[in-house]
Amino acid sequence: MKTFTANEAKTRFGEFIDLAQREPVRVMRRDRVVGVMVSAQDYEAMRAFYTDRLLHTMDVAAKQAAAAGLTPAGLGDLLADDA
Repeated sequence: MKTFTANEAKTRFGEFIDLAQREPVRVMRRDRVVGVMVSAQDYEAMRAFYTDRLLHTMDVAAKQAAAAGLTPAGLGDLLADDA
């Protein structure tokens, strides 16, 4: 992964964008990573991956809750705001 300082990313923005189409590019400021630029295609692939992962986690949790006897009414009671 290539690394640019924040100033380099600003002054060489065209090159920065072109490079990000081929591979992620790390941006550093004061010796720490402050961001990573990726292509739109890579970003959409990451979003899809994490969406699928979240849906799977929610499905597993729902199955575990149902197996433990949690009903929709019981869930409503747990989430009720009794303040």
